[in-house]
Amino acid sequence: MGNTSDDDERSFFSEAPMRPAAKAKATLDEKPHYLGHRDRLRERFALAGPDALPDYELLELLLFRLIPRADTKPAAKALLARFGTLAEVLGAPVGLLQEVKGIGPAVALDLKILAATAQRMARGEVHGREILSSWQQLLDYCRSAMAFEAREQFRILFLDKKNALIADEVQQTGTVDHTPVYPREVIKRALELSATAIILVHNHPTRPFSITHNHALAH
Repeated sequence: MGNTSDDDERSFFSEAPMRPAAKAKATLDEKPHYLGHRDRLRERFALAGPDALPDYELLELLLFRLIPRADTKPAAKALLARFGTLAEVLGAPVGLLQEVKGIGPAVALDLKILAATAQRMARGEVHGREILSSWQQLLDYCRSAMAFEAREQFRILFLDKKNALIADEVQQTGTVDHTPVYPREVIKRALELSATAIILVHNHPTRPFSITHNHALAH
């Protein structure tokens, strides 16, 4: 009878080639080389904080939990080589994540759960703050939310008179290279929210990630 867990990448990574019986005892006493690396990386994070670690090592720390019995450095570096940044790795669709060696369906889904958590946190950090005083934070948030969308999105950020965020909404979703914008609907929604200013954001799936933004009075 086949073992269906063999299809799960966690089990795949945990498999080891058969060794001669004479070496069995020695093998049981040996610890995989990556265990010491994991301990050292966790200790560095605990003592020095996240800023002391490059993106690939932070991604390794995430993958430790998702792939318990394997060296996760190659997978972390492969993900960043494919997508560019940690935010873009978490923003990538499940199907594209699975194209990276070492990332199967379960790990890809777990990364998307982490991405959803990170986006919710980013939205909470921005909400109620003067976001125009932290423009880079806003761009990073938009990149993580939209960088790998297969279709163009037209997103609106509604601000109050202190430039604090009232709401972040996807107004329209279009095709791969076009999304409709209806000014009447934009103004109507701004009035409903009593917004004083708006930021209009949309992505470009057909070329490297970029954002078009506008800042204007809503009424």
